[in-house]
Amino acid sequence: LLVVFVINLCGARTSSNADVLGMPRWLKTIFLDVGLGMIIFTCQLGQLTIQVNASHCMLDFINNYFALFTLYFALCVEFSGVMHSSYLIQNILSITSRNPIQTNEEPKKGLTFVFFWGRVLMSLAFLGFSLAVICSTLFQGKTMMDVKYPSVPNVVSIFLFFFLCSIVGMLEGMQIAFFAVAKLPANERGTSLFGRKTCELLFKGNGQNL
Repeated sequence: LLVVFVINLCGARTSSNADVLGMPRWLKTIFLDVGLGMIIFTCQLGQLTIQVNASHCMLDFINNYFALFTLYFALCVEFSGVMHSSYLIQNILSITSRNPIQTNEEPKKGLTFVFFWGRVLMSLAFLGFSLAVICSTLFQGKTMMDVKYPSVPNVVSIFLFFFLCSIVGMLEGMQIAFFAVAKLPANERGTSLFGRKTCELLFKGNGQNL
């Protein structure tokens, strides 16, 4: 997310009056203000092409020092506990759905238990503070939304923020779910209407859609 955010900043124009290739104002608004040009460029070259190739050349994409560095960095972030509030949500969902979490780890006891839940509390504090800062800024109308689109009410900006965060979450979850379901036999893919329709579309033929 941080990398994509910085990429968008690199492609943002400094002024609404900035002239680019002599394009009309409405076209500059679409490609620069809305960011369609940077979205297309980032998705096509920075994400989609790499994902498609990596799905066929898995070992080639991890056979380098950068892949190893990325894994170590991710493990360090996980160990720090900054994102551990997600485990709390996971545990709540597990309890409410009565579906135990499948793990190879031993049950947490003693110092391990304290260390884990201590990081969860720290992560919740970070999350709460971040949410307070963001909501306060949105309520006060001190974001780029108010600079570029001053006619949009602050309430709408807040709604869009949470709505788009939900969309991002669903899309990220779908990626994981699709590849996880691919490992299940057809008779274990559930009985829900949309779940079955999605699986039928995904694995139709030789699984080309997936």
